[in-house]
Amino acid sequence: MSHDWQTQDGALVRERQFADFAAALAYVNAVGALAEDRGHHPDILLHGWNRVRLSLVTHEAGGAVTDADHALAAAIDALEP
Repeated sequence: MSHDWQTQDGALVRERQFADFAAALAYVNAVGALAEDRGHHPDILLHGWNRVRLSLVTHEAGGAVTDADHALAAAIDALEP
């Protein structure tokens, strides 16, 4: 898992900044497609026109971070060149 992921308020969290809104939106769409394929969905916040915040927890585990969250974080990291 990337060093960009941090534990905050009991969740795995990653904040990314992009060159523009289009790049941020493309990233959100790529993460969304990956999450849908895996059936495990992060909270996604697109804000400040070019920033994306991802938050991962497993709701079925009472909001705890599980192996499924770590696996999704690694898959999200693999989306990047």
